[in-house]
Amino acid sequence: MNIKQAKEHIKNSVKLYLKKDAYGEYRIPVVRQRPIFLLGSPGIGKTAIMEQIAQELGIALVSYSMTHHTRQSALGLPFITHKNYKGLEFDISEYTMSEIIASIYEVMEQSGIEEGILFLDEINCVSETLAPSMLQFLQYKVFGRHKVPDGWVIVTAGNPPEYNKSVREFDVVTMDRMKLVEVEADYATWKEYALKQGIHNAVTTYLDMKKNDFYRVETNVGGKSYVTARGWEDLSAMMLLCEEEGLVVDETLVAQYLHNDKIVKEFTAYYELYNKYKKDYKVEEILAGTNSAQVVERARIAQFDERLSLLGMLLDKLESEMKENLEKSDHLTDLMKLMKAIRTLWDQKAKDGACTDAAAFVQAQVEDHARSRENRIASMANAGTLSGEEKRRHRAVIRFLENTGKMLRLEKPEGAEAVFAMIKAAFDAQVAEMKEENGRIQARLHNLFAFSEVAFMDGNEVLVLVTELTVNACSARFIGLYGSEDYQRHNEDLMLHERQDDIMREIEALEL
Repeated sequence: MNIKQAKEHIKNSVKLYLKKDAYGEYRIPVVRQRPIFLLGSPGIGKTAIMEQIAQELGIALVSYSMTHHTRQSALGLPFITHKNYKGLEFDISEYTMSEIIASIYEVMEQSGIEEGILFLDEINCVSETLAPSMLQFLQYKVFGRHKVPDGWVIVTAGNPPEYNKSVREFDVVTMDRMKLVEVEADYATWKEYALKQGIHNAVTTYLDMKKNDFYRVETNVGGKSYVTARGWEDLSAMMLLCEEEGLVVDETLVAQYLHNDKIVKEFTAYYELYNKYKKDYKVEEILAGTNSAQVVERARIAQFDERLSLLGMLLDKLESEMKENLEKSDHLTDLMKLMKAIRTLWDQKAKDGACTDAAAFVQAQVEDHARSRENRIASMANAGTLSGEEKRRHRAVIRFLENTGKMLRLEKPEGAEAVFAMIKAAFDAQVAEMKEENGRIQARLHNLFAFSEVAFMDGNEVLVLVTELTVNACSARFIGLYGSEDYQRHNEDLMLHERQDDIMREIEALEL
C-alpha cells in the first residue's frame, strides 16, 4: 500500500485500540493490542504520518530510534536493594525505569494528555543484547520490569534488509505478535502531501515530468546511489531559505540531499531553467492581468515542459495566497466564537449584578484566554502534536487578545457598549482586510484562467490547471467557499468530456 493508505490503516487501528466500554476499560485487552510494524524503504514519510495521526486524534506522540539503544538504556540499569521476606533479609537486584518508559511519563506530565502513540523506529535494528527482550515487549508492553502505561499504542517501523545492513529479520514467533503494514513509495500520494506542506514548486513540477526520479535506490560501481522523499523535502526547505537570502542553489547544494549524480545534474539544470522562466514570463504581471501580448505568444509556442513549468509557478503563487487567506479566515472564525463567549458571560454577570466594570472584566478575560492559548500551545508541543498551521492560528488569536488588552488599558472606554464597540471595530477591520484580500485572489484566479485560455487554448495545460486546483486542499476549499465561474465552466466541460470517453469505451466493448 502507499503511505496515505498506511496512515489511514494505522489511524483506524489506534482508534480501535483506544476504544473503551461503559466501565472505562479498553475493549481490546493490552495483551491483544498487537503493535503495528510499518515496513518500508527509507525516507518515504513513516515518521511524518505518525505525527499527523497523533495530531488528528488529539493524542500524544513519543518517538524513539532503536538503533542507539542498548539493553541498559531500554530496560534500565540494575541496582541493589534490601528486602525483608518473612523475617529473612536479602539483597536483591532491581532495575531503574527504562529511558523509553520514563519519556512517556514525562510527556504525560508536561502535556496533560494521558493517551498516545509510542513510535519505535528502526525496530529491526536493535542490538544483540536487546533482541531477546523484544518478544516480551511486543506482547506485554514491558521493558524490564516497567510497563508502558495503559492508553499508549505501540507502533514500530523498519526498513527491509536490502536497504540496511544492520537489519535482523524477525522470526515467525516475533512477527506473529505484530500487525504488519508494508508500504511503498508513491509519487501521486506524496504530491498531495507536498502541496499541503508548501514544497518548492520547482521540485513538484520537475517530478511531474520525471516521476521515476521521485524515489530511487540503486547499487552501482561507485556504491549506493539514492534519492528519497525525505531528500526532496529537505532540499525544498533549503531552496526556499536560499531564495529568501539571495543565495545560489547549485549542484553542490543539491548533491547534499539527492545522492544520484544524474538526477542532481538534471534537477539543477531544470532549476536554472525554472528561474529563467520565472524572470522571463513575469508571473506577477500574469496574475495581475497586465501581461504583454509577447508573453502570451511565447507561452503559446513554447514546448509542453516549459508551459507546464509556467503553469506550476502561477499555481504555486496563487495557492500560497489562498492558503494564507484561509488561515486568516480560520483564526477570525475562532476569534469570533471567543469574543461572543466573552460577551455572553459579561451579559450574564451584569444581569446578576456580579460585575459592573466592563473594561476591567473584558481585560481580565482576554488576558486569561491569551494565557490559556499559550498553555495549549505548550501542551501540544510537549505532546509532539503541534502542527505549524495550528500554531499560527493560536498565535494570531493571542496577538489580537494581547492588542485588545493594551487598547483597553490605554483608552479606558466607559460602559459595556463602548468596550465591545471598540473590540468589534478592531475585529471588523481585520475581517475587511481579509475580504479585500479574498476579492483580490479571486480576481487573480480569473486572470490565470483568462491567460491560460488565450495562451494554451484547449490544450492539456487547461486540464492540468483544473486538476491541480481540484486536488490541492487549499485551492479546492477556497473555490468551494467563494466560487469561481471560470473553474466551474472548465470543470463541467472536463466532466462532460470524461463521460463521453466512458460512453465510447462502453460502445467499443460491445463490439457492434
